[in-house]
Amino acid sequence: MNKVLHNPLALIGFVIIAGILFMALIAPLIAPYDPDAINVKAILLSPSANHLMGTDGLGRDVFTRMLYGSRISLMVGFVAVGIATAIGIILGAIAGFYRGWVDTVIMRVVDVMLSIPTFFLILAVIAFLTPSIWNIMIVIGLTSWMGVTRLVRAEFLSLRNREFVLAAQALGAKDARLIFTHLLPNSLTPIIVSSILGIASAVLVESGLSFLGLGVQAPQASWGNILTDGKEYIQFAWWLSLFPGLAILITVLGYNLLGDGLRDAYNPRTSQH
Repeated sequence: MNKVLHNPLALIGFVIIAGILFMALIAPLIAPYDPDAINVKAILLSPSANHLMGTDGLGRDVFTRMLYGSRISLMVGFVAVGIATAIGIILGAIAGFYRGWVDTVIMRVVDVMLSIPTFFLILAVIAFLTPSIWNIMIVIGLTSWMGVTRLVRAEFLSLRNREFVLAAQALGAKDARLIFTHLLPNSLTPIIVSSILGIASAVLVESGLSFLGLGVQAPQASWGNILTDGKEYIQFAWWLSLFPGLAILITVLGYNLLGDGLRDAYNPRTSQH
């Protein structure tokens, strides 16, 4: 933790993400309005003291919907990356530990998956499913595990012949004990960094899908579908595009800064300087 506190990038990213998470958690307590409440008398009001971020085409308070939308966007990021990381750790550990034909088969599957544009693959799968937040999280997770798999495999290959692993093996440690007690704990730092960067990508993908109408469906708020609403009124209701766009930008920037900062902080080559 001390390394993180002394790394400006990681610290800035941590503050940004902590602030966004805090706002998302207390959204029901600080939201001034019902996120789905339609008010025909307050349609497309510009930002003011009563409506900090203005209102949309149905008179709903944008600030309230932004708060609730943060919960959706962040939940998609965490769950999707959790699924992808779990799959990546399992396959990467198997490939890196057992090597041989098992490694070859797994890595050829990874190569095939990487050759398919991920966003278009997600679009194709979502097109055959009912658009819902759970389908989005599962599909993003099932199409984003390849990078983690390659990372874990590389870590396991570099650690497989280290003295502490060979010593445990000589003492009769089983494969499961070697993997979960000796190899995986020593591979956690790059996995955590990759997961943090993956959350930023998942937030972007969810926002893109929602913007295209294939993600979170109205009236449930997400930053992507708030942007979609703003597209219709962009000439005279700038706030509908500006605030969700900034939220996505700041969130993705925060995760990228935190991930890059952690990578620099725990990189032996950079930490020596």
